[in-house]
This record gives sequence, C-alpha cells and structure tokens, in this order.
Amino acid sequence: MLSLTGKVAIVTGAGSVGPGWGNGRATATLLARQGAQVLGTDINPEAIEETRAFIAAEGNTFVPHICDALDSAQVEAMVAACMHRFGRIDILVNNVGGSHPGTPATMPEEVWDRQIDFNLKTPFLACKHVLPIMESQGSGAIVNLSSVAGLRMGAERSHVAYSASKAGVVAFSKSVAMAYARKGIRCNTVTPGLMHTPLVEHRLVRQLGANDAEALIARRNAAVPMGHMGTGWDIAHAVLFLVSDEAKFITAHELVVDGGSTAASGGAV
Repeated sequence: MLSLTGKVAIVTGAGSVGPGWGNGRATATLLARQGAQVLGTDINPEAIEETRAFIAAEGNTFVPHICDALDSAQVEAMVAACMHRFGRIDILVNNVGGSHPGTPATMPEEVWDRQIDFNLKTPFLACKHVLPIMESQGSGAIVNLSSVAGLRMGAERSHVAYSASKAGVVAFSKSVAMAYARKGIRCNTVTPGLMHTPLVEHRLVRQLGANDAEALIARRNAAVPMGHMGTGWDIAHAVLFLVSDEAKFITAHELVVDGGSTAASGGAV
C-alpha cells in the first residue's frame, strides 16, 4: 500500500527554518521511506543537509540541491539535475511559501509583490519546467501546498497577500489538472491548517510579537476543534496519498488538513 518504489520525486522547500519536522522535510522523508528516490531543494544549505542526513541514516535515497525557487534558471537547472541523476520525474511537491501580515493600507507594495511571487510563482516555475518531462513520460503527480488562510479569513490578523496567493494556489492546481488530465498527469492541493512545525517557534513568535512561545502554542492548539495543531507528518501523509497510485483517479482535488478548523466559526490565530 502507498508504495513509491521505482518513483522519482522532487520536493521543494525540503529543509526547515529550524530543528524539527517542517512540512517539506517530513514529506521528503516519508516519500523516501515509501521507496521513492527524492531530490529535495532548499535555499539554505545547512537546512537541506540536515534533511539529507536524516534520510541517509534510514538508508534511503535523497539528493540535496540548493535552489532559489524564485529563479527560473535555477529551477530549470534543478530539474536538469534530477533528470541527469535519475532519468525521470514522477512526483513534484511544491512546498515553498511563507506569510507576512498586513492589510492593503499597511502592507508595502514590495512585500505584496514578494508574497505573491513566493507563494504563487514558485509552484508555477516548478510546474513550468517539470510538466514537459511528465508529458513526455505520459504520467506524473503534482501536489501544491496551499493554506487555510486562502479559505477563511480571521479578523484579528490580516495577511492579504498570503491569503490571496494561497487561494490562487488552489485555482492554479485545478487549472493545471484540467490542462493535463488526458495526458496522464494529476495535480492536487494539500491545504494545511494550524500546524506545529519549527515555523511557529522560529518565525511566528517573532512576527506576532509574542515573546511567550508556549502561550502562542497553547492559543493555536485551543483554536483547533480537535484541541491541538497538526504536524508536518500530517501533511506528509496527505501528500503521500495524493501522489500514490491509490489516488490514481483523484485530480483537481483540495485536501484540507486542519483538524476541523475551516468547518468551525471564528478566525485563525
């Protein structure tokens, strides 16, 4: 079940902003455990090396590659490196992204532009360079990472560019899915809710001006109907299902992994 033996996967953003298991690192590790040969990218050499060490210690295949996911030439080179090493690409997981708070009035234009590029242009560029290869193979599975911030808006904290770009990821995925449905290529979206990944301690505490990480974590746990945040492994397992042959009749789908948050009233923390 859910075997990826013989498959080659690219996972972008496979490092982590701090020690622990972010969505990208957990996904790369799980795909490798299931038999995939994984090329993982990150802009941070230390972060991607730590991922490589984890996967190598388990005896699985992972090739680290430094790549700025916003640079088309670097993305093209990353795809070429994967083809040179493995000769094919069966799976693409687009995990690069990030948030920045602000309303239209308070957000500088350059922050808006950066957010739209960071969250929406990065999957576009990866798909741009991978899709011709998948089309020539007659097969492929793509998963793009969105966010519940693109589905529901909280009154306490506005992040207009993040919400707009992550909503755009869902539309982008569905458009790709329809364009390639008859070419053997599937494209789906995984939409995380409130997750406890290294991002919380290493970025959100600073962004939210919260000096007490424990209090922030408790608040985020309480905001989830199930009573706790998810983890990078919850996202990894959702991705694994969607890229597996067991999901061969699923495309243009949005799989929300949020502990029930989008079904509840109120805003996200």
